Amino acid sequence: MEDDAAPDAGADPLAGDPRSMHQRMRDGDWYRAVDDPSIVEAAHRGMELADAYNATSPRQQALREHLLRELLGAVGEGTTIRPPLHVDYGTHLRVGARCFANFGLTVLDVADVTIGDDVQIGPHVQLLTPTHPLDPDLRKAGWEAAAPITVEDGVWLGGGVVVCPGVTVGAGTVVGAGAVVTKDLPPRVVAVGNPARVLRRLDDADGA
Repeated sequence: MEDDAAPDAGADPLAGDPRSMHQRMRDGDWYRAVDDPSIVEAAHRGMELADAYNATSPRQQALREHLLRELLGAVGEGTTIRPPLHVDYGTHLRVGARCFANFGLTVLDVADVTIGDDVQIGPHVQLLTPTHPLDPDLRKAGWEAAAPITVEDGVWLGGGVVVCPGVTVGAGTVVGAGAVVTKDLPPRVVAVGNPARVLRRLDDADGA
């Protein structure tokens, strides 16, 4: 009996699109990284610089600052990111001033990730922009897309927080340890849980 599987299983979801895979990636549309050497090269560069950064000692602050500025799209004055730091590219990650990220920050910056000023990030936080098709044939064929993440000024992300694609965390908000943020959070709230939900609003008396 002949195999009656769809002949176009896993075919390009945007067949005929004239853009490069790299441009499609940056536009947030379906792309395949292995089909564009510039994507592969950018990923290799990011991972190599991250490996060099992660190999530094606490006594090599000047080298750490140099490598971080080479790796990231932007980094503000007075910002500290404790190794290990893991990124897809690094160049799509912008971090503001006076931020602190504890050990084990993972940023999959296929789409832009923007972190504002005075942000506190606990250990093993994950900021994940990639998304994948629901169709298993498309996933098997390597198609993916991404949506940007924004963490606004003064946010505190507790240890182990996961922020999902396309999410904005509003200024001054506190996200409790282990929360999974699947939707935008407004400014100046405390959010906890999986999926994260607003527990309460902050007022000036909270000092946040």
